[in-house]
Amino acid sequence: MATSAPTPILEIPPHTTPQLYHNLKHDNSVLALVVGNDSIYAGTQNGEIVVWQLGTFQKVHHIQAHKRSVMCLFLSDDGSLLFSSASDPIVNVWCPRSMNRLYEIYSTNDSFGDIFSVSYSSQHETVYYGAQNTSIQWVSLKDPSRRVSHDSPNHPDRRNHRFFDSRAVGGTSTPRPTDERYELIPRSHTVLETDKRANMLFAHFGYVYCMLVTKGSTAYTEPDEDVLISGGGDGTIKVWKLGGREIGPDGYENGIEEIMVLGEEDAISVMSLATDGSFLYSGRLGGKIELWDLDTKQKLRAIKAHKGDVMALQMGWGYLWSASRAGTACKHNTVHYGEYQRDSAENVSQKYQCLTEWKAHDGKILSSAVTTYDGNQMYITGASDNNVAIWMLKQGPATEQPEQEEEEDMMLTSLREFVSFKTVSSRPEYAEDCRRGASFLRGLFKKLGADVDMLSNEDTLHHPVVLAKFSGKLEPAEKRKRILFYGHYDVVPADAKKSKWNNDPFQLTGTNGYLYGRGVSDNKGPIMAALYAVTDLVQAKSLDSDVVFLIEGQEESGSCGFKETVRKYKDRIGHIDYILLANSYWLNDDTPCLTYGLRGVMHATVCVESKSPDLHSGVDGSYMINEPLSDLMILLTKLKGPRNRVMLPGFYDGILPLTAEEEARYDDILSVLMEQDKNVSAETLKANLMARWREPNLTHHKVKVSGPDGSLISSHANAKISVRLVPGQEVEEVTKSLTSFLEKEFGNLESDNKLSIQIDNQAEPWLGDPSNYIFRTLEEALFQAWAPLFSDETSNGTSNGLGTTKKVNMNGISINGSRVRKPLYIREGGSIPAIRFLEKEFNAPAAHLPCGQSSDSAHLDNERLRVVNLLKSREIFTYVFKKL
Repeated sequence: MATSAPTPILEIPPHTTPQLYHNLKHDNSVLALVVGNDSIYAGTQNGEIVVWQLGTFQKVHHIQAHKRSVMCLFLSDDGSLLFSSASDPIVNVWCPRSMNRLYEIYSTNDSFGDIFSVSYSSQHETVYYGAQNTSIQWVSLKDPSRRVSHDSPNHPDRRNHRFFDSRAVGGTSTPRPTDERYELIPRSHTVLETDKRANMLFAHFGYVYCMLVTKGSTAYTEPDEDVLISGGGDGTIKVWKLGGREIGPDGYENGIEEIMVLGEEDAISVMSLATDGSFLYSGRLGGKIELWDLDTKQKLRAIKAHKGDVMALQMGWGYLWSASRAGTACKHNTVHYGEYQRDSAENVSQKYQCLTEWKAHDGKILSSAVTTYDGNQMYITGASDNNVAIWMLKQGPATEQPEQEEEEDMMLTSLREFVSFKTVSSRPEYAEDCRRGASFLRGLFKKLGADVDMLSNEDTLHHPVVLAKFSGKLEPAEKRKRILFYGHYDVVPADAKKSKWNNDPFQLTGTNGYLYGRGVSDNKGPIMAALYAVTDLVQAKSLDSDVVFLIEGQEESGSCGFKETVRKYKDRIGHIDYILLANSYWLNDDTPCLTYGLRGVMHATVCVESKSPDLHSGVDGSYMINEPLSDLMILLTKLKGPRNRVMLPGFYDGILPLTAEEEARYDDILSVLMEQDKNVSAETLKANLMARWREPNLTHHKVKVSGPDGSLISSHANAKISVRLVPGQEVEEVTKSLTSFLEKEFGNLESDNKLSIQIDNQAEPWLGDPSNYIFRTLEEALFQAWAPLFSDETSNGTSNGLGTTKKVNMNGISINGSRVRKPLYIREGGSIPAIRFLEKEFNAPAAHLPCGQSSDSAHLDNERLRVVNLLKSREIFTYVFKKL
């Protein structure tokens, strides 16, 4: 049955132009298309609806449906109702099987004009239609009060039109056009007259060209709630909440309520719409497609897709399909998750790239549809050349997904899907993946009973912060403690093709008691453990306190925009009593730990630039030239002195002294680590830990110069440096000290070059109080969850010490070695920008629970998390959330 493949305009291997599988010829332009389970429905310029059977492509119905052009077709979710709108202006409802005319719907407003778009909410059993007069009107199919007789005087064919039927004194009105075809329109079973009050006047300041009904696409409604999305000739896209029946003060029903307006600055008509989760695609005049995030109201992409207006958009099999008035069709790759997710290791540097473009029709493509029939994927286009073309897609081998265990724990199922999102915040090509990951979290939190908001700073394009609130049962609410759990859904890059990953890093893999995947330990696994701990308490009716999740999307790239977003929505977050995070690892693989301190960091770029361009060192070089790289090297050497001492004035002045309690904690740690490595002296190991945890440092990372390699004098040179800070040092003070020091030393060089210093990001150091209530509660929870790892012997004093040495078995895992009497209290040399900021902002103490082991390989190849650690973390969070 196949015919041929057209000559492609563009093909990017391995993608090829779809094969023209079948051509359905008609004698009129095809303006509208929908496809059902086994049939193709086409609306024509002549007012007809033509139905062909899929598979045989035999014409099974040819109905005169309207007096004038069919502008839109819409099929209900269950395929039981077919809606058509036209320039009559009438909306008809058909039985898709018999093509019996079930309902005839019309507006009683004059000057209504063409009905460009129609949609239907099964949830509300209501038809919505958008018109030339810029209004959206609606009527319920089940409202008996809207039923009228077939000969109602309000019908557009019978009522007097103030303009077209007007006449001067003694004159006559213009006769209404007649056509024998009009007699062929089937008589409807029921006539519905739209209430004058069921009318949103000026829904757009332009024709309402397109509409669709979707569910769960935005954080501004419930996941199972239908919403209406409309696109107008004024260039705006609007999202409407549905279902109100009350009459407002203006005398109109509040059957639709505007909850979002997008694209107000564009003023370029929106001709087509398609959704994929929380992502909305809009096709516009001039060949442009825009991508919007319905959770944050932000425009993510603008794609120049065609030379002609984009009249039709479809999402199918993980790809975006677009068609234009120029007669061309395109297939674009997208950020897509779910059934048609492709190999996550593929190159994604060109998201939303046109993979294939071809000349599909000799006329204007005005409509399209997608379907899978009898195992074949079909893209269908209708155009002004009177043809409906069926394009067959060549299907590649499906990506193999690991089979999941039957009755898999819901936490593991959620983690599996969470890991599949490539939420790499440091690379722009993954921006949409990050949005999809945030939308997944939003949907999961809502599903599990939280009130969810997507927080974003509208002045930036930073990834949204997911805010989810679980309410405790203690009454009154003012008595509840409020616990904030901070985490991040972004991850560092993982390229399976260029590294040593044993499996696809974005496909959760279980091997020998460990879960492997990017982000499983840092920080997606701990987030899932905390979330399901809350749901366990909610289901057991044991959650007294409120638990607030604040999950950001840019921790791995400096938490850019996080502070501004939190401050903007601080009132919405509410007051906080305790802050908890789980974003680190044990000191070894066998001993549970609690983290009470982190170093801060300040990253800077130091640049020296000449007024001259790059010069040849032989032709132009002399002692009279101040070379930027030489100046930069001199400056860098001034920053550190003998024994790596940082030379900034007063740099070490504020560092807190070592207390007896802290020194005892180091002794506890040494008692464990010395058992594992007896080749290092206790003094050396202790000095090493202190140097990494409680001493500051300055690091030169890399130097970059202008121009190619060779005998050049570069016109500019820059260096990346960082300063690690410890409690007692203020990041702002150190930043000022660094800047003034470099400027002073540069002035001493008497160079005619220019110095600039850019602060790339900052994070304050953090020091918790191990004796406070939240740390004591965490210690109790660790004792309970990891009981076999602790000695039964009691300890007097603050020292931990070692208990007996024996082999213990826990959940099938054997652990050899000495057992400590309590968790190790540790500090870390790394930085988490948010923790000290949140403490200050909410005036609440923070505590840090390491969930993983030291061998988890976070940020490295084959990142992993032991299943036992994940399950025990859930137990620990359950205890803590319940007790706090």
